[in-house]
Amino acid sequence: MREFLLGNEAIARGAWEAGVKFVSGYPGTPSTEIVETLATRFPETNPRWSTNEKVAFEEGMGAAIGGLRTLVTMKHVGLNVAADAFMVFPYSGTTGGFVVISADVPGMHSSQNEQDNRYLARVAKVPVLEPSDAQECRDFMIAGLELSEQFHSPVMLRTTTRLAHHKGLVEVGERKEVETREFNRDPQRFSVPIYRLIRRPEVEKTLEALAEYAETCPFNRIEEGADNTIGVVTSGISYQYVKEVLPNAGILRLGMTYPLPVDLLRDFCAKYETVYVVEEGEPFIEEFMRSAGIANLIGKELFGVIGEYSPGRLQKTLGLGNPPAPFTNDGVNLIMRPPMFCVGCGHRTVFAALRQLRVTVSGDIGCYTMGTLHPYEAEHTPFCMGASIGVAVGLEQAGHENTVAIIGDSTFIHAGIPPLIDAVYNRSRLTLIILDNSTTGMTGSQPNPVSGKDVMGQTAPQLDLEALCRASGVQNVAVVDTWDRKEVVNVIRRAVSFKGPAVVIARGPCQQIPEIKHAHRIPFFIHEDLCTQCDACFKVWCPAITRTPQNFPIIAANECTSCTVCAQVCPTDAIKLAEETA
Repeated sequence: MREFLLGNEAIARGAWEAGVKFVSGYPGTPSTEIVETLATRFPETNPRWSTNEKVAFEEGMGAAIGGLRTLVTMKHVGLNVAADAFMVFPYSGTTGGFVVISADVPGMHSSQNEQDNRYLARVAKVPVLEPSDAQECRDFMIAGLELSEQFHSPVMLRTTTRLAHHKGLVEVGERKEVETREFNRDPQRFSVPIYRLIRRPEVEKTLEALAEYAETCPFNRIEEGADNTIGVVTSGISYQYVKEVLPNAGILRLGMTYPLPVDLLRDFCAKYETVYVVEEGEPFIEEFMRSAGIANLIGKELFGVIGEYSPGRLQKTLGLGNPPAPFTNDGVNLIMRPPMFCVGCGHRTVFAALRQLRVTVSGDIGCYTMGTLHPYEAEHTPFCMGASIGVAVGLEQAGHENTVAIIGDSTFIHAGIPPLIDAVYNRSRLTLIILDNSTTGMTGSQPNPVSGKDVMGQTAPQLDLEALCRASGVQNVAVVDTWDRKEVVNVIRRAVSFKGPAVVIARGPCQQIPEIKHAHRIPFFIHEDLCTQCDACFKVWCPAITRTPQNFPIIAANECTSCTVCAQVCPTDAIKLAEETA
């Protein structure tokens, strides 16, 4: 039977078929759909969202050494958060199969860097599998678990944005129930550093065995081509681009990219005058090949390390002609549409207030990063998850008074609690704004501990942010309705002027939460008779407010969320609920 699946959906399907019994992860584009698919279609895999990637990895590590087939999912920068556990796990090895997804993001579509996690795998001495289409996403997921059990090692399954989000026909099967393997209490395997030193040679032995396996494993295959002068070594989604642009070339497709098969690579390259190394990201394969003495290579000096690859990019780079433009505007002057907050988003009033107060704002990772953009331009240093608080403390030490840190509820739980405790402990005057929209908004409205729901949609204990902040030592904690425009300004102003650490919890649920998004609402309406065209309503920067051909402001009834903010700013009371105008 075949199904038309996303790459991420195919990974989820493979995990289910392989008998996975525990799944943990943290939402992060482009990996998010894996856990979501498992939650909606395959709940017997026991999926969950964890508070961050380190916790997710450690939960998965425990499940795996306890004997369960386990999957842990995250995007590439998430592996940085999980690195402590990731680096030490090979020293003990696993009992049940363990696969960690690293979803890398060439082109930085939704990420702060272009990190290539094959290098992290090499440092950790963890084997890497790289599928090249949806079918292989399913197949490699299953194979990765089997490989993990064979070598008692965690396995990384590396995907990239285009692979995770492309669709293809996938041959699927039924679930295979796998018995839980026995966990033996072995102090010399699982215990203190002195025993880890004893096990250190075992890690190298495993790596040597994996390198030998790579020479003949089915994931690495040679495809003979009609052109015996050009060979290509490639991996991942780049393989698809090579097949399209160089259909006659000989190809060594590497599905296992660490450890790499040195003899296979040497033998393949010896057949050709020129060998192109086409790999998205850093020159990981290329560097290995050059270190092995293979010299007839053309790699990153031609194809570059920045951004995503594509068939058009390869075609142009190889001098095979310029690809046709995918879109032309035929001379029409198209309006640029920069990213913006959704209609009714509560973040809008907070950033308007910060712009008004002219404070320095240390930002974080989430939808609210758009506060850096026009028209707000009220967030100044977005770096990485949880960094807003530490950066704000550092700016304070550098003499910047009235510095504000801003962070989302999910990100605060992920990485914001330790730096808040640090700020209190070290007597910082930190002002922290927690944007509590009761969801993980940027990745598609996944629940978190503040939501009161779990990944299955079931009721879960709801974290009390106010109590948590007070327990951390913050005495000045205020909660404000994000749609109360004036009060938002007043509460933030008082927090900034407070002579000590202060927290403002700006609370307003995300309008993209399904039950809110699809709820019946009465839209607002603008009375032209009362409207003076002062344009005050446009200064709330709501995408639902546009103009008529007669230049009057108008509210799109099908978009309005009834947040009331535009009505609050109208000086002539021309904006009313539609039912009031009936």
